[in-house]
Amino acid sequence: MIVLASASPARLALLRSAGLDPKVIVSGVDEEAFSAHTPAALSLVLARAKAAKVAADLEEGLVIGCDSILELDGRPYGKPATPEEAVERWRLMRGRTGRLVTGHCVIDVSAGKQVAEVATTVVRFGQPSDDEIAAYVATGEPLSLAGAFSIEGRGGWFMEGIEGDHGNVLGLSLPLLRELFADLGYAVTSFWR
Repeated sequence: MIVLASASPARLALLRSAGLDPKVIVSGVDEEAFSAHTPAALSLVLARAKAAKVAADLEEGLVIGCDSILELDGRPYGKPATPEEAVERWRLMRGRTGRLVTGHCVIDVSAGKQVAEVATTVVRFGQPSDDEIAAYVATGEPLSLAGAFSIEGRGGWFMEGIEGDHGNVLGLSLPLLRELFADLGYAVTSFWR
């Protein structure tokens, strides 16, 4: 059994399109209660915490925990708390390059083993006008997303490009996840439906 410890519809859709059909159990971890010295380290701490919280209530299965954070000028940016914060974030990001870091953790519950790693993708933002930013924020989309953007949604209109794994920008790196499964002794193909 594969369990996704995330409420992210993008992560679930990505796993399903890649042949897995995970059970979803949202961890409910308070992300604000954690800190780390870098955005990448924070993403890994949060991914581990989410996977561990869900795994604690299971007797078997592989639990996948992930957390994505936008790093800009060395600072972490998660989900904006208000529309005003989302507008300010977009004004800060436009025309710039950031790094989307996603911590990945897989716990093999029955074996009591855990593996974890961070995937990084460089993201180049376009130059949306103030009116375009206001219209985008008014849709509500950026309020529920790390970094206040979605490359596969309306935010895609304002992205210049990426360097690295596209899936990571959606919240989960399939190549990295395959490696983590292999580190635990599993071929991801054995879980394809």
